[in-house]
Amino acid sequence: MVAEGRQRIDKWLFFARAVKSRSLAAKLVQGAKVRVNRDKVDQPSYALKSGDVLTISLERRVLVWRVVGLGVRRGPAEEARTLYEDMTPVEEKSDPASRMVAPAQREPGSGRPTKRERRQIDALRDDAQ
Repeated sequence: MVAEGRQRIDKWLFFARAVKSRSLAAKLVQGAKVRVNRDKVDQPSYALKSGDVLTISLERRVLVWRVVGLGVRRGPAEEARTLYEDMTPVEEKSDPASRMVAPAQREPGSGRPTKRERRQIDALRDDAQ
């Protein structure tokens, strides 16, 4: 179900399941976290049309979506995915947990690290980054 013409950006973000509620979508837009065709948008009533490219800054990631259609309702996720084309760069799509470094393992029974050992561990972590 796709509407024609233009649609408010807060409604579209809600229908596309970028956020959980329409009020959160409005706050996201008012907080200048959304760009349309590289221009900052600060009004939830901004009229969005098919073909626009959205850059959405969420807490831990940045989404780049091209608007393919305008929604009529907030339906299931499969229906929401038909509203946009995901153009997010590949490195951004990867799981953030996969980029985390595993904690250092100590031998069982060795106790807590001493101050000297902790400084050595910190130095290793700084070199890794």
